Amino acid sequence: MENVVSRRTHPTLIYRLKRDRHLYLMMLPIVGFYLLFKYAPMFGEIIAFKDYRFAEGILGSKWVGFKHFESLFASLDFWKVIRNTLLLNVYSLVFGFPVPIVLALLLNEVRKDWYKRIVQNLLYLPHFISWAVLGGIFIAMLSPSTGVVNLVLTKLFGIEPIYFMAHPDWWPAAFTLSGIWREAGWGTILYLAAMASIDPQLYEAANIDGASKLRQIWHVTLPGIRSTIAILLVLRMGNMLDVGLEHVLVLQNDSVLNVADVISTYVYRVGLQNMNYSYTTALGLFQSLIGLILVFGVNKSIRLFGERGLW
Repeated sequence: MENVVSRRTHPTLIYRLKRDRHLYLMMLPIVGFYLLFKYAPMFGEIIAFKDYRFAEGILGSKWVGFKHFESLFASLDFWKVIRNTLLLNVYSLVFGFPVPIVLALLLNEVRKDWYKRIVQNLLYLPHFISWAVLGGIFIAMLSPSTGVVNLVLTKLFGIEPIYFMAHPDWWPAAFTLSGIWREAGWGTILYLAAMASIDPQLYEAANIDGASKLRQIWHVTLPGIRSTIAILLVLRMGNMLDVGLEHVLVLQNDSVLNVADVISTYVYRVGLQNMNYSYTTALGLFQSLIGLILVFGVNKSIRLFGERGLW
């Protein structure tokens, strides 16, 4: 009897595996995915320290140490793509990160369910359209000859047509707006879910105290989703040196390469097209290291402000 009670209170690993075998079987595809597509490719990072050749393979290629990192940091193109990547991500963070929060706050106040569902569907729709299609639509809207934006500027304000996608000063703004258009609606889902978990009695108490809607949002809603904002901010900071390849390639052209050439396009051009694999692997390793430092740093800062963070 004592052995049975002991096993129930302190189950062994084998006992837990047998008891929860169906749950572990359901986890196998997820674990396999991460092992195969996330952890196994990390072995290839070693070529950042080698002169990689197809014929010699990863292990057979000559070891050169930090040669490619030295070339990387001495390259003017490297610093240009770092600058462009950081600037585009800063624009997206400053102007794009608050948009889903504002949309979620507005949708949370809508009381007509049918209207709320229609608006949500319209906001979510761009997320499911590929950049190849969405980019074409966005470029057409900003076209100097037939674009609706230039048509409005010309007819209402008398402004000469502007070629937004070929002007280095306008292209970053167009890139940022296109990213907000595609992802802002989808980002509201997490915030709406967080708002749904807020105790309704808090709103009732605030209403009894005479708080206006803005006061209720400021003192009840925003504090209620503060932890969600903090976690998403940590995750967002981890991608500060990452800009989606497809997004940039669709909107990029030769006229704006000075501001539109980012790490992902640089790796595509130098690494895949010119087959300089070791050099771009070194760049990718540097990019991952900076992202890791940013995640740890921002997570630590958020914990100092009293939030839980990611860990």
